[in-house]
Amino acid sequence: MSEHPLVKEWLSQLQANGYRITHARRVIVEELVKSQKALEPVDLFTICRKKDPALGLVTIYRTLDQLDQLGLIQRVHQADGCHTVMRKQNGHEHLLVCTSCGRTVTFCGDNFESLSSKVASETGFAVSDHMLQFFGICPECQGQKDGAN
Repeated sequence: MSEHPLVKEWLSQLQANGYRITHARRVIVEELVKSQKALEPVDLFTICRKKDPALGLVTIYRTLDQLDQLGLIQRVHQADGCHTVMRKQNGHEHLLVCTSCGRTVTFCGDNFESLSSKVASETGFAVSDHMLQFFGICPECQGQKDGAN
C-alpha cells in the first residue's frame, strides 16, 4: 500500500520545523490523515497503540500541538466541547458531523462574503475568518435506525 501524499507532506513540514520523524510521530500522522472522523486524543492513542505499543499519550498531545501550530489539523466542535481533531480542510470546505458515529464529511461553500459583511457591519468586528459545521445523522446511521424499526 502506498503512502498517502499528505503523510509525506506533513512529515516533511514537521521535519522542516525541527521535529524528528519518529515511528510514533509517523503512526500518529498516518492515522490522522486516513481518519474519516474527528478523533479525541484518547481515541487516537488507542488506535495508534496497535501499531506502536510503546507510544505514550503525552506523545499524542505533543504531536497534536505541533500539527496544530503548523496549521495541519483543526479542532472539531462537539456538543460537549471542543475535544476532537482532524486534518484541516482545504479552502472553503466545511464540515458535516454525524452525531451518532462521529463520521465527518466536507462540503464546499465559499459564498459567505455577504454574511461576513453583514456581521462585520452589525458588530463592528473586522471579520478575518470563519468556521462552519453542521451536525446531523449520516446516511449509514439513518439506515441502521430505519432497520431497527
